[in-house]
Amino acid sequence: MKQLIILLLMPLGLFAQTNFPYAVHVEPVTIPNLPGLHSYSVAQHSGKWMFIGGRKDGLHARQPFNAFPQTANNTDIYVVDPQTDSVWTASINSLPTSISEQLQSTNMNFYQDEDTLYFLGGYAYSVTANNHITFPNLTSIQVSGLIDAVINGNPISSYFKQITHQDFAITGGQMGKINNVFMVVGGHRFDGRYNPMGNPSYTQTYTNQVRRFNINNNGSQLSISNYTTNTDPVHLRRRDYNLLPQKLPGGDFGYTISAGVFQPQADLPFLYPVDINDSGYVPHTNFNQYLSHYHGAKVAMYDSAEGVNHALFFGGISQYYPDANGQLIQDNAVPFVRTISLLSRFPDGRFEEYALPDKMPELQGASSEFIFNKDLPHHWSKIVLLNDIQTDTIVLGHVFGGIHAVSRNPFSQNQTNTTSADNTLFKVYLVKDQTSSVQKIHGAHEFSVNVYPNPANDYVDITAKIPDQAKAHYFITDLQGRMIVEGNQRLRPDETLRIDLPGHLATQRLILNVVFNDRYYTTHKLDVVR
Repeated sequence: MKQLIILLLMPLGLFAQTNFPYAVHVEPVTIPNLPGLHSYSVAQHSGKWMFIGGRKDGLHARQPFNAFPQTANNTDIYVVDPQTDSVWTASINSLPTSISEQLQSTNMNFYQDEDTLYFLGGYAYSVTANNHITFPNLTSIQVSGLIDAVINGNPISSYFKQITHQDFAITGGQMGKINNVFMVVGGHRFDGRYNPMGNPSYTQTYTNQVRRFNINNNGSQLSISNYTTNTDPVHLRRRDYNLLPQKLPGGDFGYTISAGVFQPQADLPFLYPVDINDSGYVPHTNFNQYLSHYHGAKVAMYDSAEGVNHALFFGGISQYYPDANGQLIQDNAVPFVRTISLLSRFPDGRFEEYALPDKMPELQGASSEFIFNKDLPHHWSKIVLLNDIQTDTIVLGHVFGGIHAVSRNPFSQNQTNTTSADNTLFKVYLVKDQTSSVQKIHGAHEFSVNVYPNPANDYVDITAKIPDQAKAHYFITDLQGRMIVEGNQRLRPDETLRIDLPGHLATQRLILNVVFNDRYYTTHKLDVVR
């Protein structure tokens, strides 16, 4: 999050109806002994929930010696029965050191595959390394057995397996699965003490990748095979974002990267989505998602009658938020917000975004998780199937935990001590409402470029098709994810910029990306013929 605060006003769309015929309501519910927890992992089995990892303090401090203290690591496994309001705990300190250290990490990548929770990477202090590290481990957890052991006070170590590989050292990414292939999308490796000024107390490397592999979890040992990657230092430079399971145009299953941080040329969130399919990825730079930019509670739904994907986001952190006067406020300090928003994707690939009337009660939701209602009809990926629901009012699921803030920008104001790990549990209702009106956010933009000659040889010219003068930053990358050319210049409408291509390039396809004002991206294929 940046320190500088800039407020700009943009008009919201008029109130309109959507293809999502529901009102959304959040209702706090009380379960005694729930911990304050954020940036954790969650799994479910037979109506019970299990929380592992994460932190019990608030937003990390600005001072390196104060950031991510070991004393605030979550060192307990929590099992919750929401039907009886029961909470059971077990310490992870009885586990082997390599497992117990990783399981108290924050911003891990996790994925529940039937009765197995996969727990990959994560960042925390390691006594073994005598430093804060990103853990290079993949740990599998048998969910049903561990839940029963925690409830009955039995030993827990037999429910864990772990392997180590440096490619697992990722924090702030997301895990998914397409067919039998697991993926870790985005994230970064961060070792050392956090430092907001970039001083050399840490090393950081974005993966810029989708990492794909098969997991063999048979017998007593884990193993992986068929490891492949997609690499892109622009579109895949994402962390701390939301990954949405989706029915992609054409009917195949995949995922969509929603927002995330940080852009390569600016400490600001990405706004446009990127699809992840079974072999590659597709950026959608012609649409900006202005609400909900940071990891938090989200839920995906599908309307099979209309062929529309819907996703709801609950509070969190965002560069933009609607105010009470119907204006969209841009705050480059990227504040905590109360917004509940809806993102819809239509069969023709078009996206639409809406700000819903209901809001989170306070500045809540950042680094929280959505625990969806498994009793609802759903795809194996946790997409709720709306057309198979017959009742007018449903419990969609619950939002739990996250970071609670009392002011929008506690980080830039050096007030992180006013934030805390939230122990609030919200029940989320969908109520059939054909007349519900919401505020539409206009995500399309008029920024583009003409690229010529294409194929190119020694140079390429780009002509800016923009409504007004703008700062332009350009990146040319190859298909292996290497940066070939990067630069910036201010451009006027219809002004042409010539970019010289390096002499060592062979005949190949490149990708040209141009971003205007750190907000509007365009992407083009560029063929070099020599």
